[in-house]
Parts: sequence; structure tokens; C-alpha cells
Amino acid sequence: MGLADLILSVVPYRLPPYLRQYEKGVTPLSTTPIVVGIIVAYLITIFGIQAAMKPYQPYKLTFLFQVHNMFLSLGSGLLLACMLEEVIPLLFNAGMFGAICHTSSWTPRLEFYYIINYYFKYIELIDTIFLAIKKKPLAFLHVFHHSATALLCYTQLDGRTSVSWVPITLNLGVHVLMYYYYWATAGGRKIWWKKYLTTMQITQFVIDLIAIYFSVWQRAAHEKWIPNINLPHVADCAGTNAAAVFGMLLISSYLLLFIDFYLRTYKPAASAKKGANGVANGSIKRDL
Repeated sequence: MGLADLILSVVPYRLPPYLRQYEKGVTPLSTTPIVVGIIVAYLITIFGIQAAMKPYQPYKLTFLFQVHNMFLSLGSGLLLACMLEEVIPLLFNAGMFGAICHTSSWTPRLEFYYIINYYFKYIELIDTIFLAIKKKPLAFLHVFHHSATALLCYTQLDGRTSVSWVPITLNLGVHVLMYYYYWATAGGRKIWWKKYLTTMQITQFVIDLIAIYFSVWQRAAHEKWIPNINLPHVADCAGTNAAAVFGMLLISSYLLLFIDFYLRTYKPAASAKKGANGVANGSIKRDL
């Protein structure tokens, strides 16, 4: 019995088939108009709250914020464990190429985990509502990343891209630490590794893109996206063309945005510290 079977065995009722496996138009949030509508509603809500909060003092909502973050940290950890239980044997049996590209690597159990991960993305939208109520800045990176990731997970479910487990498992690993960080700092703890958390996110996107660009190359070469040119490749890679290209472009934009965030956030601080040390050293020399 797998971990997912153990979890489902304690649920007081059996999940309907359309929640266990993805069915277009039947599984909740499985049509483009609904997904786009929710994202638009999210944007209207957060900027509406931001405008409405202008004459008021910020609300802390510490307890609710901590509950939200602990739920996402623990939930991400549990889902990561479930996925690894499925992915590790897949890697041993099919090899790296097979696990990334073969149609058989889109297993029913992984599809179930992908659905859960997809729904997590809507819960994560609550992050921004907390920011708006606390009167924190709504940075473009935060708003874009949250809204676009929900759309990304939907397109990959819809397009059945077999490489999906790579970015999802890495993202879950980062989220275990990230939401723990938010939980801890909301309670007043001082966490020294925030900079390294951003580095982990950037590293995650680099690994994602290596796997995704490889899978897109395999598909492009196999289907001859460039007519009359035989590009070197191993074999076809599962998933629709639209989903593969969209995922590649969107995660590429994430990488660039997070690198920009890192440089703007940490490089000025490092330069200022270096400058302060230089002034201090100069003062010492003059005093001597």
C-alpha cells in the first residue's frame, strides 16, 4: 500500500473519479474560462483590498497568517513525500529519459498528485490577500508569479506533459522551507537564511529549465518543427506542443524575474556593507 492509499483509506468517503483523475470540464477548475475568471477575480480582489485599506491601519492577523503558512508547509511536505514514492521507482525502472518523456510516466497516481498540487496554487493566492490587508507592497514578481503559476499548473494538467514531476517536486521542496520561513518570522523569529531561500528558488528554475528545454527539444526534433531538418534527439516527449512551449517560456520568465529580485535585494546590501567596512577601516587607519 502506497502513502496515497494510506491517506485515502482514512477519508470517510471515497473520492469521486473526477477528483482522482483529471477530466476536462468535469474536474473542478478544468476549463480555461473558469481558470482565467478566477485569476481576474484574484487581481480585482487584491487591488481592491489595497485601495480600500488606504485610510485604515494595517491588520496583523498573525494567528491566521501562521495557520495558512503552516498548512502549506506541511501540505507541501506530505505531497512531496507522496510524489517521491512514485517518482523514485519510475526513475529506476524507466531511466531518466523515460521518466521525463515516456507517456507511461504520466501515471494515474502522479496525475492525482498533480491535481492536488494544482489546487494548492489557489490556496496560495491567499498569500496576497494577507499582504494587502497588512498594507504590504504588492510587488509585480509576487502577483505575477502567483497568478501565472495557477495557469501554468492548469495547462500542464490539460496538456499531460510528462516532465511535470520535475518542476513540481522541486517547487514543493522549496515551499516546505518557504512557508515555514513565513510561519516562523510571523511569530517573531529571526531567520538568517532568507537569502539562501531565494538562491534555492533560482536553482530550482535552472534545473526545471534544463529538464523542460530537453523535453521540448526532443519533441521539436521528433515532430520536425523545423521542416526538412533532422535534429539529433532520442525520441518523442509526451505532452501537447502548446503546454510544453508555454511552460518553457513562463518558467524562463520566472528565472529572469527572480535573478533580478536577487540582484536588487541582496547586491545593494552587500555593497553597502562593504562600503561601511571600508569607511570603518579608513577611520581606524587615520586614528592609528
